[in-house]
Amino acid sequence: MSFSAKDVQDLRKMTGAGMMDAKRALEETGGDAVAAADLLREKGLAEAAKRADRAQTEGTIGSYLHSQAGRSVIGVLVDLASETDFVAKSDDFQQAANDIAMHIAAARPGWVSRDEVPDDLITSEKAMFEAQARNDGKPENVLDKIVAGKLEAFYGDNVLYDQEFVRKEAFEGTVGEMVQQMAASMGENISVRRFSRVEVGEGVETEDTEGDE
Repeated sequence: MSFSAKDVQDLRKMTGAGMMDAKRALEETGGDAVAAADLLREKGLAEAAKRADRAQTEGTIGSYLHSQAGRSVIGVLVDLASETDFVAKSDDFQQAANDIAMHIAAARPGWVSRDEVPDDLITSEKAMFEAQARNDGKPENVLDKIVAGKLEAFYGDNVLYDQEFVRKEAFEGTVGEMVQQMAASMGENISVRRFSRVEVGEGVETEDTEGDE
């Protein structure tokens, strides 16, 4: 055998896979941990895709409060959905919901997934990106590529599933990838259904009264 029990354990921590799945992946890849991790992710994504249409009638509400100077200034609630209450009640699922709420507090996403972004907003953003590129003197043959790249960056800034998870020590990758890994390791269709973020003073307009009598 070209790998040890510690290699199996390390792979499990890296991917969230079960012991037998991690062992089989290392066997299939000749002990190559990176290749084994890729193999497990591919299998996990394939299985998650098969489960995508299964009803999610359970879940939990994750929450996070950010305090400043002894008071809460940001609050987040997130609806993390699952198929069964068995998974929803697990400590890992509960912790994940709270971690995602904490991420939302910090990263301020506007939508859960790309398909929630309004078409008219995407159209206007693309038009702005193209205008900026033209103003910068970029040649016509690269405009589409530049616009596509800027649109990807827009999704990365504003869409929850496309944002890099803020606690890199806990998970390196996007929130969407983290949810997919949870679905693969827990064997259920798991998704963020919705969220709400409230910040003190957000959206409040102040009137400049300087000089008024």
